[in-house]
Amino acid sequence: MSAIERIETIPLRVPLKHLYKGSYYKMRNRCTIITRIHTSDGLIGEAYNADTDEEQHEVLAIIHDEIAPLVTGMDVRQVERIWHAMLPVTLDQLRDRAIPMQAIACVDSAVWDAVGKHAGQPLWRLWGGYRDRIPMIGIGGYYGSSEADLERELGFFQGEHGMVGMKFKIGAKPPAEDVARLRQARAIVGDDFVFVVDANQGYTVGEALDFLARIDGEIPLRWFEEPTRWHADWRGLRDVRMRGNVNVAAGQSEISRVGMRELMVNGAIDVSNYDASWGGGPTEWRRVAALASAFEVMLGHHEEAQVASHLLASVPHGTYVESFSPTRDPIFWGLLSNRQPLINGELALPTDPGFGWVLNEDFIDQYRVDRS
Repeated sequence: MSAIERIETIPLRVPLKHLYKGSYYKMRNRCTIITRIHTSDGLIGEAYNADTDEEQHEVLAIIHDEIAPLVTGMDVRQVERIWHAMLPVTLDQLRDRAIPMQAIACVDSAVWDAVGKHAGQPLWRLWGGYRDRIPMIGIGGYYGSSEADLERELGFFQGEHGMVGMKFKIGAKPPAEDVARLRQARAIVGDDFVFVVDANQGYTVGEALDFLARIDGEIPLRWFEEPTRWHADWRGLRDVRMRGNVNVAAGQSEISRVGMRELMVNGAIDVSNYDASWGGGPTEWRRVAALASAFEVMLGHHEEAQVASHLLASVPHGTYVESFSPTRDPIFWGLLSNRQPLINGELALPTDPGFGWVLNEDFIDQYRVDRS
């Protein structure tokens, strides 16, 4: 038996050099939580996720005060049993369930790392092993960036790191202005560079359709992510998908397979970008992946490449792993010591057991927030 003896967490917060603005949100810090599960046979399962900033202390409190007592003493290899043991922390209807689902994700990810180490296999192989690498796209085009900023950003994505495409931020300006911004980006790169647009729920259905009409095939879109506002529900996504004749992606705002089921049953999406770090960890993500297979829905993942790369590479319907520039996500570029350069636009997965990432202890010491 490999019993869970204790859970260790290390919260990180990295101040960003710029205030990043999407459609209706702003980002000042990049945060994460490193979770380590120590077992009776000396094994340590380790992962990092949960990019919440203001609620970080709540996630930590749930892990230590509520989850740890539930799972201590359990065999770390009993993944499903552990996941269901944690589920009661989501049942308090007086708090936002998204917060405990992030806490579950932290622990579940570390549990899986321990399972991979027990099996002596990297998780991408243990979860299915469809391929050992995954193509990467960058995320950028934030509001407030100049044309020169955009050129530098695309130079980093396409030139310096050889990514295959970019997820471009829209949704806060009228469609005509967003189309003009996208045209600027397209003019900088070649025709084989993939573009995804992400409105972060910023448009009405009419505005999303106006945006599509204005580009009218001029700039091929791999998909249109979260095109409509929250109150349009899955119907808005379905309307943009059908009337706009475009692949639609959504799911990062859902926290369980139940919400994802409704999107798929109602024909609202072509691509699921469910986030394992926001929605209960790899265990719940893999349930969503099975649903997606049944509905012929492709798989993406909202950010968190260190986890998403293993998940997406493990199955045949995975698409792209995502990353920001170093100024937007210094954690991905600074914390992973053994991350390899892209090969033909693809991120090669580690072959060491578990997630296989080696974390930079100097980076941790510099940005951990649990020390006075």
